Amino acid sequence: MVISLSLVVVAALIVLVLLRTGYLRLWPAVASTLFGFLLASTGIAPAITHTITSVTGWISSL
Repeated sequence: MVISLSLVVVAALIVLVLLRTGYLRLWPAVASTLFGFLLASTGIAPAITHTITSVTGWISSL
């Protein structure tokens, strides 16, 4: 749970920086956020969570 919380914070900071610098516009960011919320409620969400956990575990073992 700690890893997923920190990934959310890092992702939020990246999106905030991209919005502030103008590399990401507001409406595409909103659409991407809505897509993420809708994707989280589908059957593929556990596979995505497992993949993220595997990748972060692999990175931390380096």
